[in-house]
Amino acid sequence: MRILFVCLGNICRSPAAEGIFSHLLGRAGLDQKITCDSAGIVGYNKGEGAYPKMKKVALQRGYDLTSISRPVKPERDFEAFDLIIGMDDQNIRDLNRMAPTGKLKEKIRKMTDFCANRRYTSVPDPYYGETRDYELVIDILEDACEGLIREITENVKAS
Repeated sequence: MRILFVCLGNICRSPAAEGIFSHLLGRAGLDQKITCDSAGIVGYNKGEGAYPKMKKVALQRGYDLTSISRPVKPERDFEAFDLIIGMDDQNIRDLNRMAPTGKLKEKIRKMTDFCANRRYTSVPDPYYGETRDYELVIDILEDACEGLIREITENVKAS
């Protein structure tokens, strides 16, 4: 299974989701069966690593963010990935607009759909925020990534 995490610029939320999810996959022994990547709606930050504030907060939680920013490539990504997960409603609208066919739109989900704690309906963009805003993003992503792994493993057991 292949999963793509998407946010606006691919320097805060989606690389954090990729790093957290990869870490949790390794801990669960699923890293050989499930892989992930991240991308941005826009390509402004193409070739850059995660934003320094996000990297610092993630590292304090034990997550090393090593991904390099790239834009979504609709003609390739919608075929290559089983799930394409946006961080907020605007990301979801943009992904639906980018989907090459209506059938491929079925792959699009919102990150907070996987949260056990339903307190948040999106992963807020922390870019202009303080350290606590980045910490909140990590909190939400940890919950959502654990929920995503749970949903995947439950679906495999059911089939």
